[in-house]
Amino acid sequence: MYRFLFKLFKRKKEKEEQDIMKKYLIVGLGNIGEKYTNTRHNIGFKILDYFASKEALTFETQKLGDITTYKLKGRTFIFLKPNTYMNLSGKAILYWLTKEKIPLENLLVITDDLNLPFGSIRLKAKGSDGGHNGLKDTQDKLNTTKYNRYRFGISDAFNKGRQVDYVLGEWTEEESDKLKERLDKSVELIKTFALAGMNIAMNTFNGK
Repeated sequence: MYRFLFKLFKRKKEKEEQDIMKKYLIVGLGNIGEKYTNTRHNIGFKILDYFASKEALTFETQKLGDITTYKLKGRTFIFLKPNTYMNLSGKAILYWLTKEKIPLENLLVITDDLNLPFGSIRLKAKGSDGGHNGLKDTQDKLNTTKYNRYRFGISDAFNKGRQVDYVLGEWTEEESDKLKERLDKSVELIKTFALAGMNIAMNTFNGK
């Protein structure tokens, strides 16, 4: 009898561990509020909103952010848009990683990058915060630089001293016209990350 119960317990635990390994936290960084909706700094929100619109997903406001869930081929994607504002993004990320028992290697943080040309894709499995406040807080809260991030290039086409205005400025008409193709590519990237792994995603999308 005890042997039978032990086997049941072991199977249940193994299934729980397998389920945990198939869960992914996809975080889009941005600032809450209508005035930030179409700004360059909010590309993380924009990518997740676009994914949600394509798959008829609805975000719900929960603790420290807006959340929605998507399932594909046995994987569970938990999309998070932190409502902590950019500078405290790590607080929301750590909370949801812990709550959902998601391993760090299954985290992907999406953010803007001034050092890349518009629309450029750079996936990295580790690295510095690059001066980005959202990544800086994430690194601080997770106590590591080894987490997956997707940097979306917004270019550095601003005059000296105008960086903040540029980052918090809205996309130009030309940029907006080109965004849809980049958003579609981002949806493919997120799916590939979960289904095939970070290395294959990097090889497939970096520089594309």
